[in-house]
Amino acid sequence: MPNGPYLRYVALGDSQTEGLGDGDDTVGLRGFADRLAEHLAAVDPALRYANLAVRGRTAGQIRTEQLAPALALRPDLATVVAGVNDLLRPRFDVVEVVGQVEEMFAALTRAGTRVVTLTFPDIAKVAPLARPLRSRVFELNAGIRAAAARHAVVVAETGRPAVTTDPRLWTADRLHASPLGHERIAAALARALELPGSDDAWTLPLPPQRLPTAGQAAAAELRWAASYLGPWLGRRLRGRSSGDARTAKRPHLRPVEAGPRLTPDATADPVRREAP
Repeated sequence: MPNGPYLRYVALGDSQTEGLGDGDDTVGLRGFADRLAEHLAAVDPALRYANLAVRGRTAGQIRTEQLAPALALRPDLATVVAGVNDLLRPRFDVVEVVGQVEEMFAALTRAGTRVVTLTFPDIAKVAPLARPLRSRVFELNAGIRAAAARHAVVVAETGRPAVTTDPRLWTADRLHASPLGHERIAAALARALELPGSDDAWTLPLPPQRLPTAGQAAAAELRWAASYLGPWLGRRLRGRSSGDARTAKRPHLRPVEAGPRLTPDATADPVRREAP
C-alpha cells in the first residue's frame, strides 16, 4: 500500500467527516477531512479530494452508499470514520457495526488504498448524561483497533488524550467537534500518516479555564438535554435523520483550492437546509 505522497484522497463517514460544527450550511462546512486535505495539498499541490460523507449515516449506510463510489474514484488515501450514529441508537450490536467498518477497510486496502481511521473519546466526559453509553464507546474503539490491525489500517488515537474531552473542542450539542476540535482531529490524522510538518502538538492541553460551579454544571446539563438530546430523540422516534434528503457535499475528486475553506462540489444535488 502507498505511504505517500497522496494524490487522490476520499473521505467516507457521517456528520463529523462532512464537517458539522466547523462552519454551517450557509457559509459552508469545513471539518477535519477538508483540513486534512489541506495538509496533504501542502505536501503535493496535485492532490485531488472528494468527500462522500453525509450526516446521520450509520456504519451500514456508509458501507452501502459510499464504499462503491469511493472505490470508483481509485483513491490512494481514504479516511473511514463510522459508528457513532450506531452507538447512539437504542439497539447497538458492536460486532455488527465493526463488521461493517471492517468490510470498508478490507475493500479499500485490497484496492491498494492507504486507509486511516480514528477512535472516539469517553462520551461521559463530554456529556455526563450520556454516561450509560460509555461502555459502547470503549467496545467500538476496541473493535476498530482490532479490525484496523487485521488490514494494516492506520489508527489516529483521538480517543485517548485528555484534551479530546475539553469542552472547547466540542460544539454546544456535544456531538460534533468545534472548529478547534476539527483542527485537532486533522492534525492527529496527519501525524498518524507521518505527513511532513506534523507532530504531537494536537495532544497538548488547552490553557486552563475557570470551571463552572456544581449548580452551573447541572443547569448546563438540563439545557443540553432540552435543546439537543430531546430533539434528537424525537427524530429517532419519528424515524427521521438529520441526513434525510441530503447528498455528499463533494462527490467528485477536485483540486484543493487555496483559501480558508474548501467549497462543496458545484455539481452536487441541492439539499434542504435544516438544523443538524
